[in-house]
Amino acid sequence: MKDAKPQTVYLNDYQAPEYLVDRTELTFDLDPQSTLVKSHLKIRRNPVAADSGGRSLPPLWLDGVDLELLSIAEDGELLPAQRYQEEPGGLSLTVTKPEFELEIQTRIAPESNTSLEGLYLSNGMYCTQCEAEGFRKITFYPDRPDVMSVFTTTIVAPAKYPVLLSNGNKVDSGTTDDGRLRVTWEDPFAKPSYLFALVAGDLQYVEDSFTTSTGRAVTLQLFTEARNIGKCEHAMVSLKHAMRWDEVVYGREYDLDIFMIVAVDHFNMGAMENKGLNIFNSACVLASPETATDAAFQRIESIVAHEYFHNWSGNRVTCRDWFQLSLKEGFTVFRDAEFSADMNSRAVKRIEDVTLLRTAQFAEDAGPMSHPVRPDSYMEISNFYTLTIYEKGAEIVRMIHTILGADAFRRGSDLYFQRHDGCAVTCEDFVVAMEDANGADLKQFRRWYSQAGTPIIEVEDEYDAERAQYSLTLRQRTPATPGQEEKLPLHIPVAIGLLGADGKALVLDKFGSTDTVLHLTEESQTFTFQDIDERPLPSLLRGFSAPVKLRYGYTGEQLQFLMQHDADAFNRWDACQRLALNTLSSLQGQYRAGETLDTPSALIDGFSVLLQNSELDPALVAKMLALPSAQELAEQGDEIDAAAIVAARDFARQSIAVALKPLFLARYQALDQRKPYRPTADDIARRGLKNTCLAYLCMTQDQDALALARTQFERDENMTDVSAALAAMVEYGPKDAAEQTLESFYRQWQQDTQVVETWFGLQSSSAGFGTLDRVRELMAHPAFEMKNPNKVRAVVGGFAMRNFNQFHHEDGSGYEFLADQVIALDKLNPQIASRLVTPLTRWKKYRKHEAGQIHSALKRISDSGELSADLYEMVSKSLA
Repeated sequence: MKDAKPQTVYLNDYQAPEYLVDRTELTFDLDPQSTLVKSHLKIRRNPVAADSGGRSLPPLWLDGVDLELLSIAEDGELLPAQRYQEEPGGLSLTVTKPEFELEIQTRIAPESNTSLEGLYLSNGMYCTQCEAEGFRKITFYPDRPDVMSVFTTTIVAPAKYPVLLSNGNKVDSGTTDDGRLRVTWEDPFAKPSYLFALVAGDLQYVEDSFTTSTGRAVTLQLFTEARNIGKCEHAMVSLKHAMRWDEVVYGREYDLDIFMIVAVDHFNMGAMENKGLNIFNSACVLASPETATDAAFQRIESIVAHEYFHNWSGNRVTCRDWFQLSLKEGFTVFRDAEFSADMNSRAVKRIEDVTLLRTAQFAEDAGPMSHPVRPDSYMEISNFYTLTIYEKGAEIVRMIHTILGADAFRRGSDLYFQRHDGCAVTCEDFVVAMEDANGADLKQFRRWYSQAGTPIIEVEDEYDAERAQYSLTLRQRTPATPGQEEKLPLHIPVAIGLLGADGKALVLDKFGSTDTVLHLTEESQTFTFQDIDERPLPSLLRGFSAPVKLRYGYTGEQLQFLMQHDADAFNRWDACQRLALNTLSSLQGQYRAGETLDTPSALIDGFSVLLQNSELDPALVAKMLALPSAQELAEQGDEIDAAAIVAARDFARQSIAVALKPLFLARYQALDQRKPYRPTADDIARRGLKNTCLAYLCMTQDQDALALARTQFERDENMTDVSAALAAMVEYGPKDAAEQTLESFYRQWQQDTQVVETWFGLQSSSAGFGTLDRVRELMAHPAFEMKNPNKVRAVVGGFAMRNFNQFHHEDGSGYEFLADQVIALDKLNPQIASRLVTPLTRWKKYRKHEAGQIHSALKRISDSGELSADLYEMVSKSLA
């Protein structure tokens, strides 16, 4: 890592900005290699940071990267050279008066900008991405979230770019003397530079309207390329649902005259909440039944809502500094999760969120990049757009909701928005608003923001039959993490219920409650329940009320009992997962000992009951029938044995498939009803269970089962059923037939970018089909593009992050391949490179042989030359 020494930024070093920018006026004269940017800034000394004692004014620092400075003037006069100095990362100006106006002209080259930060070209369309620090690639500016300004933006472009968009409301348009188009936008709400947006292109749009609760009419527009205009309806419907939900649940009304969404093919993230002009990765906004799966429809609904909800939780109230990133992201993830739960199956939504936590966020907590939800330091802020910030941050908000209750939480959010509207604030400001609105004390709870790691709760119980008394003793501990050896007790809400021998819920108090929340605040606490006439079976951590690992010695019989009787749907699923994890752990032990693997009879019996229960939500049954992923199994033990994980999981799935084949077939046939596609919760649930059954049937490699998949592939017209059948044939059918089917699928959809990405990902992540040779073939395919993050994620990411079998090949070739791609990508797009290196960062947890291979791959990356700050931080912390 030659000369790669990015500076570490520390939370404790935060200082208020020396200067504020009250008004920002921007003019863009667009050209692929020579875009001219003129900025007119109205600047004043920040009274909060002002010195006393009459000392001279401090210099003004303006961030700037990859900019050509053409001119700089103060109050209409060009500045002499001795008044400013260009330095790495920006511009330093000598200041002579507390208020002044600054005019700066710069030149940038959007076509050469492969980092996809700042202003760049995507398929010939100009677009921006400024969060977190992309605005400094557009013009010299105090590029920090606590400098909030009112923006006016004028865009001048050739007539071949008829759509010119920016934040706010359109206030002027026309043509220049030489025939170019000119449009001016004004955003009346002060915002930080990271929320700035610009789009220019030959686009079409669909339009709708929304009437707010106070009767204001808002125009809604969704822009995309002409070939995709038929894929906008679902996103538009989702947007209107989100707008109404936010009014009803949070009392938040939209504030501009227009809300716009633009779909972009080249985008590092899912979407961006720029004020009034959301820019989306095409894969996260465009959908039709023929081209998108149920999962894509639900993901789009969720992401559209997430970005819209940011209008208040992120835009109107934003974060003071990037250490407070979860202030907006954690709160908004919680809001969009609740929205999705209301729109679909609440239990299934919770299951999906917790699966992500256990599989990936818990791994992050236990790895070299472990950090608190409010980090203490960072080298490169783009590396901290993590599951800890987003998903664990959302869990912290959810726990506040659980502790206070829904009504009290609403009072707190109302006060938060009222108190801090138009301000840049901290995570503590959010918690204080919750306290002040309800007279609550969350002082201890705030440790969740500053303490890293996943807490472990160990539970013991005791029943006194003579006293009819049942006690639960809970002990909490949090393992050491980098930089935090000692951990303090947290305030952990543990939701529970008690089940009797007949499966019915027992009454817990004089009010007749059958569930309650235990508030664990000490290292060890005992909670006692009176008038319990039989020894109960505890249902613990209902709804996953806290992001912890819970340990209680359930027997296999007890887990099967909970699977059948627990009133909490999440805990029914969790009991099934625990039973599966116990079974797979036993099988791994047998494999390592060289023993013949035993058929998992307890799991087969449990699945048999599930398949015959027609009253359970099909979506819940589908989730319960899915074994824990290899990635989740890797997080269960102290050491990762990839070969044992693969062998155990393959054996268990095959055993279940063979033993329950008649039941899978009967359920498949009952659910295989052809009717027009609808992305409703009920229909999605039926398709989900049907295709789960189809996958199990095809695992038997029975020709009749594979024929069912072939029929479904050729007959059905929605992408959910087609891609499920294709995946089953590729994974379990003859290779020659799979090749032919894949080729015919590609010929049919080769003009559709999103479907081609699905086609790439299906192959690269296939446990049997997605060999390293296959992945290299995909990278050589004409449709693959190394500069397109979606295609890189589909092929390289699909192999490294979802193809556990092939990535962990015993010869280490998967690790070396990923190192090659990371090194190459770092020169093009450092953000994507640093995210793709993640599978190599946990090398210390693998067996000695694999650990050595992964370490070697990481070391080769570190020795490859000068790395970006993004990749340097990931690699250096992993090797430490």
